[in-house]
Amino acid sequence: MSDAAEELYSLLVPLAEDRLIVPRACVAEVVRFVPPDEIPGCEPWLTGSVAWNGRALPVVSFEGTLGRALPPVTGRTRIVVFYSSTGQVRAGYFGILTQGFPQLVRVNRDVLKLEARDGWPIEAPVLCRVKMINEYPLIPNLEKLEAMVGDQAVDG
Repeated sequence: MSDAAEELYSLLVPLAEDRLIVPRACVAEVVRFVPPDEIPGCEPWLTGSVAWNGRALPVVSFEGTLGRALPPVTGRTRIVVFYSSTGQVRAGYFGILTQGFPQLVRVNRDVLKLEARDGWPIEAPVLCRVKMINEYPLIPNLEKLEAMVGDQAVDG
């Protein structure tokens, strides 16, 4: 197998105090931040929804899903739009708040090593933390996150 076949284009998504690493193919778009419309009765980590491509896009604070305080909105805040792969999010997409633009990286087995499988709440949508050269990003459990958003009965 060629080296290129064993590399994966990924995005490092900056959070307030962490980063996520996700496959590039999971992300539809990065859009500017607009204040979300509140969704009554939802968990605080579901910050609301924004109009995006003719649909109501649910917007998540990943920090909030970890039980942390929601980060303040700054001039760098963006929304990373993810494809819903499980069908549990009615809009077909959901957004995660980010503190800047994601960085495109190529990863392979040589640069990605398992660092930790715990250190966050058991219900958090995290698979593990990895070491990638000088970074220690989290690999999110996007299926679990979609289920969490879907459980909030968000209309899309």
